[in-house]
This record gives sequence, structure tokens and C-alpha cells, in this order.
Amino acid sequence: MMRRGTPTLTSLSRSLAMLEAVIADGGARSVAALARELGVPAATAHRQIHSLVEQGYLARHGGGGHVAGPRLLALLGQLDEKQVIANAAAPVLHQLAADLGCVVQLGTLDGDMVTYRIKTGQGAGNLFTRVGMQHEAYCSGIGKVLLAHLPEDQQQTYLAGGPFPALTARTITDARALAAELHKVSEQGHAIDDGEVADGLICVAVPVHQPDGRVLAAVSISQSGAAVHPPAVLMPRLQAVAAEIERAAFGRTFR
Repeated sequence: MMRRGTPTLTSLSRSLAMLEAVIADGGARSVAALARELGVPAATAHRQIHSLVEQGYLARHGGGGHVAGPRLLALLGQLDEKQVIANAAAPVLHQLAADLGCVVQLGTLDGDMVTYRIKTGQGAGNLFTRVGMQHEAYCSGIGKVLLAHLPEDQQQTYLAGGPFPALTARTITDARALAAELHKVSEQGHAIDDGEVADGLICVAVPVHQPDGRVLAAVSISQSGAAVHPPAVLMPRLQAVAAEIERAAFGRTFR
């Protein structure tokens, strides 16, 4: 038995399935209806939900149904969605960096700035970024991906909040030109920073999608202009890695 792997607790799996069903239902249906949907006896469903209420993971509401309880809400309050993605991404990105001999990074948008959460690969120490560092979003590959996937009102607020100082002769500094660039990034599904942050530095970046469609993180490959990997060659590999991160973090891909 153990040679096949650690056995699962069937009762726990069924209780977690019931918890998920109740949360997805939002308290609209009865316990009997949820039991029918899950294919479990009504008596079993009542015991599961009673136990979840007793433990604080569910709570009864006035309509007779059940909703998330205080203990579950407290757990959710402690959850850092962005760090969950970074934790899932770390081994995948370390392998990618080793395979390509490039610097690979993962960043998130915090306020108006990109926060770098992972940085790995050959030459990582020579690149000006570091883990925990924040950098302007408008001029980097990761930043442009994250800005391109903001809700429209938030993106418009960002664009209206300039100025956008030039870091190199290639930096996009005009708000209208930046808006057009973000639209292109959204349409094509990737961003390229071709010397916009530092002369000779080329970065390609793609989004990592949440189950609900949001983009809270992006991953990039950085290399000097003399490197042997053109962006068109790197892009499919980077997109495949982003999909692998989604599977590791959420159980399936969303692209």
C-alpha cells in the first residue's frame, strides 16, 4: 500500500469537497440539494456541515444556508496570493534559468511599482534588480505586462499619474504612447523591454493568470543584446513555464 504513495483520508476529502461546494454556492441551496449534487447521503452531508460549523469554517446565515465562517475568513486574510504564486514558481524558474543560461525573474505590482520576488540564473548578480526591490513599472517587461492587465479604471489612473522619466533613449515617456503599448501587450499576450530600462538589456515577459482571470504576477527572461536567444525563440518557452506555474499554484492552466 505504501509503495503506491501515502494513502488519502477519504472522509477528509469528502468534507473538503462539501466545504468547497458550500462556498461556491454562497448559501443559496439547502444541505440536501448540495448532498445530491455531490452524490453523498443527506445524513452524511448534515454531519459534515455541522462539523465545519462547529470548527468555525462555516457559519449559518438567516436564509437557512451556510457561508464562510470566521475561521475560514481569518485564514483567507492571512493568504498572500502573490507569494503563493512565487512559491509555486520558484523551482520552475530555477530550472528555466539553468536550461537557458539567462536571468529569470518574477514580479508583482504593488501600488505603482514592480516588486521583484524571484531572481535566478547565470549573471543574476550583475543585473541591477534584487529580490524585494521595487522598480518603476512603465519601462520594464514585467511592469508592462502587469499594467496591461489592470482593470481599465486602474490603468487610466496610472497613465494619468505621470510623468514617466526616460531611463534610456528607448524609454516610452508619453502617456498616449504608453497606453498604446499596453494595449498591444494585452492583445499579444507578452511584453518586450528592448533597452528601455538599461542600454543593451532585453527582457521578454508574460503573465501568470489567476483562476478568476486576474494577473497578479509576471515572469521574464533578461539577457544582454549580444545574447544568442532572440525574443521570438524565448517566448514559447516562457509561456510554457507560465502555464506550468499556473498548474503548480492552482491545479490547471488558464491561458
